[in-house]
Amino acid sequence: MLTYLAKRILYVLPVALGVSLFCFLLVHIAPGDPLTSVLPPDASQQMQEEIRKLYGFDRPLPVQFGLWLWKAVQGDLGTSIATGRPVAAEVWRAVGNTLLIACLATVIGFVLGCFFGFVAGYFRGSFLDKFASMLAVLGVSVPHYWLGMVLVIVFSVQLGWLPPGGAGPGGSASWKWDWEHVSHMILPAITMSVIPMGIISRTVRALVADILNQEFVPALRAKGLMDFGVFRHVVKNAAPTALAVMGLQLGYLLGGSILIETVFSWPGTGFLLGNAIFQRDLPLLQGTILVLAMFFVGLNVLVDIVQGLLDPRVRRR
Repeated sequence: MLTYLAKRILYVLPVALGVSLFCFLLVHIAPGDPLTSVLPPDASQQMQEEIRKLYGFDRPLPVQFGLWLWKAVQGDLGTSIATGRPVAAEVWRAVGNTLLIACLATVIGFVLGCFFGFVAGYFRGSFLDKFASMLAVLGVSVPHYWLGMVLVIVFSVQLGWLPPGGAGPGGSASWKWDWEHVSHMILPAITMSVIPMGIISRTVRALVADILNQEFVPALRAKGLMDFGVFRHVVKNAAPTALAVMGLQLGYLLGGSILIETVFSWPGTGFLLGNAIFQRDLPLLQGTILVLAMFFVGLNVLVDIVQGLLDPRVRRR
């Protein structure tokens, strides 16, 4: 297991470097000047050169990348052009907010997806299989921003059960563990959980159907195991792949959906990315993309480790 863990960590280093380079170059090749948001229209040439030098945009791209990466390793992601605040503080606050609804959405999607997937897999070709498969297809197909607006209209406007947006009462971005704040999580988390639910449901359904067709299942029944015992073996065989899919979906959700977080005015990474794009805030855009990419890489490593612990066959690859 230690050899497998060391190999996975070694694989991460070039991936992390490549992701950092891609994040840096991606925002630089976009058209436009990032300093237009902070410079007045009548800015003199001298002022433009001073601001450009202040943010390091007067240096060659390889030098900019080296300095940016060295500072990023030390936790310094630069200063936001639009707000003048440290990018690290902005990003970590947004990541914390997105983690709240992303984790809740992943749990909801994983539980419902596994339930529908096991039901559909065990009762292949039945009405339950068709119903669960229909829900999974709808979950992947329905536009999230449209579903979010429908939930707001039904549960906030018409019924008045849940708040329509924000992370707290009065649009507050601060977080507390009480019902007034938790209630703001429910609608965006449900909206974000629909796609993971559909993907996990279809994956688990295919896994269960394949496992039930393998030779060891009749052998278990021949040994006298009841349905619950067979079910336990099916779960053990399906768990590594299901957890891998769940980890990937959590990574996708950590990026935050710009449209969903905009619909619910949730101050997460998607909302932050949207503002950074529209304001052409280059340091904020780079820092946000880098942190989210590193989260995704770290989640992949964690999922690989969990898979290795659950299934010894994975460690032999």
